[in-house]
Amino acid sequence: MDKKEIIDSYWNCFLKETSREKDFKYFECFHFDLTEKWANELLKLVLEGKKRATSSSLLYYQKNDIPLPKVGDCSIVTDWEGNPKCVIQTTNVTILPFKDITFDICKREGEDENLQSWQEGHVTFFTADGSSEGYEFTWDMPVVFEDFEVVFM
Repeated sequence: MDKKEIIDSYWNCFLKETSREKDFKYFECFHFDLTEKWANELLKLVLEGKKRATSSSLLYYQKNDIPLPKVGDCSIVTDWEGNPKCVIQTTNVTILPFKDITFDICKREGEDENLQSWQEGHVTFFTADGSSEGYEFTWDMPVVFEDFEVVFM
């Protein structure tokens, strides 16, 4: 089976086991981060229930003409190699400048013990992502902060 067939089969299993309509589509299929190490580490945090949110640059969505996630959307999370591991459902979406993200907000990502650590890691991420996606990180950059829950494993 190729990756698309594996993803389709996983999604169809999710639809059947959660009694959802067959025409219900997933918002996106993705892995976290830009490296294998962090993609798999962040996935592990999701599967353990420690990571319940993620953040992205609003500029990424705008530059790539991608619709923003909305409450109720479901997405497939994969490991680095594209193997589906769970389905998450968006429970809240907040957009605010990077500089205004507090530890009460970012701690839901489950990655850091304090705000400074989160900021350092995300400045690095957004700088690298922006370099490849055509936007520039600034402390005023709008961030899409998405809360979610795992609804299928």
